[in-house]
Amino acid sequence: MSKEYFYSEIFHSVQGEGHYTGEPTAWLRFFLCNLQCNGFGQKDPTDESTYKLPYQDINVEDYETMEDLPVFEFGCDSSYSWSKKFKGLQRKGTVEVIADRIRQDMVSAHNPKGLFNFGDTKQHMCFTGGEPLMAHAQMATIGIQDVFEAEGDAPTSTTYETNGTQKLGQPFIDWYEGYIDRGNELFFSCSPKLWSVAGEKTEKAIRPELVAEYRKLSPNGQLKFVINGTKESWWELDDTIRKFRDVGVDWPIWIMPVGATIEGQEICAADVATEAFKRGYNVSARVHTYIWGNAIGV
Repeated sequence: MSKEYFYSEIFHSVQGEGHYTGEPTAWLRFFLCNLQCNGFGQKDPTDESTYKLPYQDINVEDYETMEDLPVFEFGCDSSYSWSKKFKGLQRKGTVEVIADRIRQDMVSAHNPKGLFNFGDTKQHMCFTGGEPLMAHAQMATIGIQDVFEAEGDAPTSTTYETNGTQKLGQPFIDWYEGYIDRGNELFFSCSPKLWSVAGEKTEKAIRPELVAEYRKLSPNGQLKFVINGTKESWWELDDTIRKFRDVGVDWPIWIMPVGATIEGQEICAADVATEAFKRGYNVSARVHTYIWGNAIGV
């Protein structure tokens, strides 16, 4: 019997953050993550005793699907993709089933077969989470890509949105070396979590030596940091970037204001953006939230 994998969402939208902002993209959000990032949006991200965590208080039985859930203002904005509390709302399928669901979600009047490549358009593929580079997700993604390639319509550009703490397995490395050799792009959107912003311990969340292996596999990527605008977050950011540069990770830096909702982003967005571009960094917002509001599945 073929192995089944748990995942939270499949949807078709535009990339809302960083380098590929605005690109039409097929998304697969995996279930499970090794980080929780409960400090996002909190008054003091480094003091757990002060946390407000609405995802812990919500009654899951009141919701039939993932898309019915609210976007949580405090803590991780996608806690539904890793908290065991939400396991009953997850979907699962074999790589063949998941690949078919991704393709069906791309079907439209303009793209009736749900193709990645049609006309002048190249649909992007993005694996996110949760954490899409956990060992089970690595194997799932290359299996899904095998299905797309067997069908003769695979994405020519693939992104992994990762926290940068997972070691790449040899099967993953071997598969993507071939993928790149065939003229395709592998892009790592790496978002390390800062202690002063996400409340994750530095020794667990900041792993430059692992991200250096990503960079060795593919030159294409970005380092994307969420900042809350405090002096502590800027000091930590500068120190963290130095650690990545010291091991050869030369990807561009993107800065985003903390905030899962439109309202949350607006509190510090201008100040964060101003400070970021003064330092020579790129600035990104969650464009999808400004277009479609505070909703899951976009």
